[in-house]
Amino acid sequence: MFAERGFVNATIRDICAEAGANVAAVNYHFGDKEHLYSEVLAHTLELARRQHPIRLEPGASAEARLRSFVESFLMRILDEGRPAWHGKLMAREMVEPTAALSGVVETAMRPTFAMLREIVSDLSGKDRDSDFVKRCAFSIMGQCVMHKHCRPAIKTLYPDESYSREAIGQLAAHITAFSLEGVRGCANGGPA
Repeated sequence: MFAERGFVNATIRDICAEAGANVAAVNYHFGDKEHLYSEVLAHTLELARRQHPIRLEPGASAEARLRSFVESFLMRILDEGRPAWHGKLMAREMVEPTAALSGVVETAMRPTFAMLREIVSDLSGKDRDSDFVKRCAFSIMGQCVMHKHCRPAIKTLYPDESYSREAIGQLAAHITAFSLEGVRGCANGGPA
C-alpha cells in the first residue's frame, strides 16, 4: 500500500483493513505510521538484497564487477513481485521524501553507492573520493533509475519495450558497455 499510494496517502486504517489486523496493533508493535513505514522499507530492502544480491567476486575485473552491479541493481528496481516493492518504495521516497529518508540513505543508498564508486575508481584509476568518480557513479545510476522513473513514458514511446529478466540482462549489458566507454573516455582526457 505504501508502494502504490505513497506514505501520505496510505492510511493506517486502510493498511490494517488490507492486512486483516486491528489498528491498535500498529501502535502496539510499531508506535506509529512513521515507524511502520521505516520497518516496511527495511523489510523490502532485505527482500531485494536476498533476491538480487550484488555479487562482486573477489579478483574479478572491474568490468565484470560493473556488469554484476548494474544487473543486480536493475533487477532490484525493475523486477516484479515482492522484491520489486523496494524499488517502488525507493522511487516514491525520492519524489516524496519522508522522515525515513536519512535511514534509507544510510542503510541502502550509501553502501550501494560506495560499491559503485569503488568500481569506477578501479576502472578510471582515479581516487574513489574524487568528484570525477562521484559524477561517473551518478551517471551510471542515472541510466539505471531512468528505467524505473520513466517507465510509463518509455512504454508510451515504445509500447513493445519489455522489462523481462532477459530484457533486463540485455539492458544491463548495454549500460555496462556504454558506461565503460564513458568512464574510460573521460578518464583519458575527455570532459570530466
